Amino acid sequence: MKNFLVILAALLALPAQAALNVLTTVPEWAALAQEIGGDRIRVASVTTALQDPHRIEARPSLIARGRNADLIIATGAELEVGWLPVVQRESGNARIQSGQPGYFEAAAQARMLEIPGRLDRADGDVHAGGNPHINTDPRVYLRVGEALAARMAQLDPANAAAYQAGYAAFAVRWRANLARWEKQAAALRGQPIVVQHKSFSYLLDWLGLKEVATLEPKPGVEASAAHLSRVLEQVRGQRPRWVIRAVWESSRATDWFAANSGTPAVVLPFTVGGNDAAKDLASLFDDTLARLLAVK
Repeated sequence: MKNFLVILAALLALPAQAALNVLTTVPEWAALAQEIGGDRIRVASVTTALQDPHRIEARPSLIARGRNADLIIATGAELEVGWLPVVQRESGNARIQSGQPGYFEAAAQARMLEIPGRLDRADGDVHAGGNPHINTDPRVYLRVGEALAARMAQLDPANAAAYQAGYAAFAVRWRANLARWEKQAAALRGQPIVVQHKSFSYLLDWLGLKEVATLEPKPGVEASAAHLSRVLEQVRGQRPRWVIRAVWESSRATDWFAANSGTPAVVLPFTVGGNDAAKDLASLFDDTLARLLAVK
């Protein structure tokens, strides 16, 4: 009897068996899923913070990963339109097709910004549903997390209570972080800023920053020297506090503008893993604010 109790205690001490195989298109949703699911899920992102999430190749190895997934978490809003539909179709996995419970879009939970008034490829890489880079506003993780916990519970009813508890614990921590970050960043409100690409519109909206120029002439189109010179003249009297880019974006335009305007260039991690400091969701925003506040 004593030996049986020892064995039973050892079995109970083992981590819960992972029930859901979760694949995300970008690192931030993998980090959020892990916060909610803990050791009840296996989760991986198919991209890293150093990749442009618009432009991923649907290689056979990626399609194979989709074949075994129980849940795909995408940003949506056409961020992955160039490659994710190929993964879904070629995987042959009925669970992760659009409209099925195993397919989840984060953007469906967000208040979308920059919804275009017209759709024309001549305008560059525009998205019909609005700017897809919702991940740069920390407030969105509460809404996305709540919906994601409910979806996990739907797919894995045996662990439903654990997913709800995981989200509840995350929400308590996250609300405390939001209050702390907003207090730290209060002095930034209203500051003028230049961006390279429309990667940070949601961050600017959250912090109340004023975008005075974008270095790209059109979304996804690299700026020429002549265009950069025009932008420089456009903002000369507005004295922007920073020119910012995401870590995965080319440095050429930002470096030129910084050198010719005297505006400090700030490279932001954009997502989890974007630099050594941005190890998880909380440290992602800790580091983002620290980099902005470091510019006096």
